Formats: sequence, structure tokens, C-alpha cells
Amino acid sequence: NPYAGLVSQLRASWLSGKTRPMEYRVAQLEALGRFLDEKKQEILEATELDMGKPSFEAFFSEILLCKNELNVTLNNLCHWMKDEHVDKNLVMQLDSAFIRKDPYGVVLIIAPWNYPIHLFLVPLIGAIAAGNCAIIKPSEISKHTERLVAETLSCYLDSDCFAVVTGGVPETTLLLENKFDYIFFTGSPPVGRIVMTAAAKHLTPVTLELGGKNPCYVSDTCDVNNVARRVAWGRFFNAGQTCIAPDYLLCTVEMQDKLMPALRAAITEFFGPNPRESPDFGRIVSDKQFRRIRALLGSGRVAIGGQTDEAERYIAPTVLADVQPSDPAMQEEIFGPILPIVVIANMDEAIDFINARPRPLAIYAFSCDSKVVNQVLERTSSGGFCGNDTLMHVTLTSLPFGGIGNSGLGKYHGKFTFDTFSHHRGCLHRNMGLETLNTPRYPPYTQQKLGLLTSTFEVKRRGTCTLL
Repeated sequence: NPYAGLVSQLRASWLSGKTRPMEYRVAQLEALGRFLDEKKQEILEATELDMGKPSFEAFFSEILLCKNELNVTLNNLCHWMKDEHVDKNLVMQLDSAFIRKDPYGVVLIIAPWNYPIHLFLVPLIGAIAAGNCAIIKPSEISKHTERLVAETLSCYLDSDCFAVVTGGVPETTLLLENKFDYIFFTGSPPVGRIVMTAAAKHLTPVTLELGGKNPCYVSDTCDVNNVARRVAWGRFFNAGQTCIAPDYLLCTVEMQDKLMPALRAAITEFFGPNPRESPDFGRIVSDKQFRRIRALLGSGRVAIGGQTDEAERYIAPTVLADVQPSDPAMQEEIFGPILPIVVIANMDEAIDFINARPRPLAIYAFSCDSKVVNQVLERTSSGGFCGNDTLMHVTLTSLPFGGIGNSGLGKYHGKFTFDTFSHHRGCLHRNMGLETLNTPRYPPYTQQKLGLLTSTFEVKRRGTCTLL
């Protein structure tokens, strides 16, 4: 295996204890900050070459949000690393019971192409903060960003402990044959199953950040113009190539009629009368993805947009009306600038529609009535939820981000990333003396000893808990 030596080298570095001191972790994290600062222009240029990503969007998603994660981690690392002391029973009052946050060891981070800096860097921040060594596998599809990461990251990070591996499916397959102590994968559910199968051979724990069809319910009581702008922004940001983008709208036929002019106005406001000429609208990442997305335009009827240009890999911001659940656009995650609208009779039907399908990475609900938003929240299940907006929940490092079921396994962002890459080790350090306290547990057993044992170890119920 061509990567066995690399994995062994990193494992030796980890076993040496090099990555454990807080000073080392801080130094490596600060080096990532310099990477973002000094390579800012190259990052913007690479993402523009890969998918026509507007510099505004690239700065916000690939640099600013990463710097936020980095600074939150640096600000709190000292506290996160501390042992967490826990409650004790009567026998152990003089002992020490705590949770130690140990690094896993050598971890593998496999990143996707749609946010090619953000989606390897945020997991890497947590992996470093937790004291691990790491191999990073950027996506070969976003080839300019892959080259940038492969050529420059080693100038900032300790090459004894961190490495970048490039290549496509064959290389990733060989990489996964090695034993890692943790694998963090972001991508599609089919590939997630392959990664999890490979990890199972070594009993390696995994985080899978997958995708799915994120529903967006729009009730009849809402500010239509605000809904249109927030939905259009979330759907067409990064030309729709976002795992948490609203994948389809659920609304009544009356709301569909109201939304159409509002969505058209929002698209024109954002991208002008011809989005193809807008510097603020991106392109599809590859010819293969372009052809896949273009084939979905046959669903329902094209109410807004629909124009394409294969040479530019351009697909206009598009809204499809009267889409049927059986249409092609409803059979797969769109991952492009197309927004289908599925007509339902009411909120109950919308909730039933959502619950009849695999659990998504995000659910969105719009209504001026907070009870409606809460109903959708309480009666559905998803990785995350956002009421009266799209995408914005992902910008908070204080919220866990991750999927459930078909949309993924595990969570990260902020402290959740540190926790993901840490083994929470339960520890008890007892006093060598005071042996009399241990006598009730030793044979020969008596009823008196059992009574003493019960009185010191028993946990009693305090009473009922009322949820306010």
C-alpha cells in the first residue's frame, strides 16, 4: 500500500507525544491562521477558477467562517482541554473522578469540492486542537484548490504530523485500506457508505457529513418578499452547490402563485436581468455535474430561468413550478441552481411529505406565526433546523452541525469539532488508604454488608422534572 509508510510515520509522531502539549496545538492552529491570511488571494483565485465562485461568497464561506472557527478554538482551547470533574458517591468523596479528553491518534479527513477550503479546514482545526496527527484528502474535482492546498499547506504545518494526499477514487480507495483512528468524511450518502464499510474493517469510528433533499415549508401566513429573498439567497449561493441549501419548496397553490413574482424580483435584484453576466453568480464545477443538473430541468414546468450554456457550465437561477413527487428533480439531491416547488394542501400534508422521506441535513420553515414554525420543528427530524431563514444556522459555532440517518452521522463546529476528535476517557484515581471503606464490597458477603453497600452506592430519585 503506497500510503502505509506515511500513516506509520504520522503514528510514530503521535506516539512520541509531540502533538499533546497545548503550546504545540496553539502553534499549529496559529499557522493555519497565517495560511488563511497569506494565501487569501490564491484561495479566492482558485475557487473562482474551479467553479466561478464570486470573491464575496468565497471570502465569507472559505475564509471568514474558517477564521471564526479558528479564533473560537484558540480562545477556548485551554478550557476545553481541562479534565472535566464529575459527581461522586459517598465512598469516593476523597477520590478523583474525571473525564480526560484524549486525542484519537492519526485521523483522516476527506473533503468535498463545493467548499474546498472550509470543509477540510474546519475539521482540521478540531483535529489539531484535540491533539491528533492528520492526513487531509482534498477533492480532485476542485483541482485548482487541491493544488493550492497540496503545494502550500506543508509550508505552514509540521510535516511530521500533518500531510496532504491528492488523487481520485483509486487513491482514496487505497488510503482507506490503512488503519486510521478516526475518519471524518464530507460528501454524498453513496460514498459515505463506502467510507463507513472501509472503516468497519478496522473498527474505526467515523463522522459522515452527507447531504439529502432539504425541504423548505412556506406557510400561507408570511412576508412573501422576505421569504423569496432569503430562499433565493440560500438556493443560489455558490450556484446552488451547497449541502444545506433548500432543495425544494412545499407550499399551497395560492402561495406558489404569490411566490413566483417575488422570487423573480429577488433573482433580478441579486443577479440583474441576465444572471449569466453577473459577477455574483457562480458556475457548475464540472461537465459531469452540469449534465446531471441540466437533466433535472424537465421536471414540472420552468417558471423562472432555465437557460443553460454547457461551454461555460452555466445554469441560470431556475424555479420549477407544479413539480410532482415522481419527477426526476425529486429523486436526488439537486446540488445546483434549481428550485422545485411542490404543491401541498396544508401544513399537515407538508409534514407528512417530509416524514415519508429520508431525514435531511436541514429543514426550513417560514411563517409569521411562530406556532407554525414550532410545529414543523416538533413533528419532523433532521440534522439541523432553521426557521424563517436559510443557511444561517451554519454560521454559529455554538450550534452543532451534522446529519441524521441518511444525511450523516456525528457533528462538528466550535467545541463540537474538538469533542468529535477527542476520546472522552472516563478516569477514576482512588486513595491508596482508607481500606475500611472498601470492606463492604469484599467477601464473605453478608446482609449487613449489602445494606452498607446500598446506602453508599444507591442513587435515589429526587422527583419529577417539569419541562417549561
